[in-house]
Amino acid sequence: MTWNTHMNKTNLLNVVVVIIGAAIIFLGLNIGLGGIKTLGWQSTRDFVAITDAATFHAQDSHIRFIGGVWFAVGAVFVIGGFALRRLRPTLIILSAMIAIAGLFRLSSLDTEVLFSAAIAPSLTFELVGFPLLAWWLMASGKRDTQIIKGVQSQ
Repeated sequence: MTWNTHMNKTNLLNVVVVIIGAAIIFLGLNIGLGGIKTLGWQSTRDFVAITDAATFHAQDSHIRFIGGVWFAVGAVFVIGGFALRRLRPTLIILSAMIAIAGLFRLSSLDTEVLFSAAIAPSLTFELVGFPLLAWWLMASGKRDTQIIKGVQSQ
């Protein structure tokens, strides 16, 4: 593989990682700032009726926290797009964590929901896209190592 081919593949990977991070940040903000009702960026806000205000507000706080975690995961992906060599292992681990989290969706055992237009794309990204991203990140790390060894031996 030539240096230019390697750089083109690396640049594409960097762009993909930044785009994924930006999408995750968007989702994290929607949930983190909007709570259970969300900010309405993906759906309407009137899909839930509150019957127990105290419990709702406690659960809403937990959901906002999870949204903040999701925002932070997205931020790591965006930063990783600019510091791929340094954050590659972290991005691989985060990709694996997202795939594992996607498996938890299956615990609902509700195939009508899981394969609906609202969930299926996310589930596909989680169970297929993120493992493929982890593989791409690992493969790019091996290419980097081979190129560095080749340059050092010259």
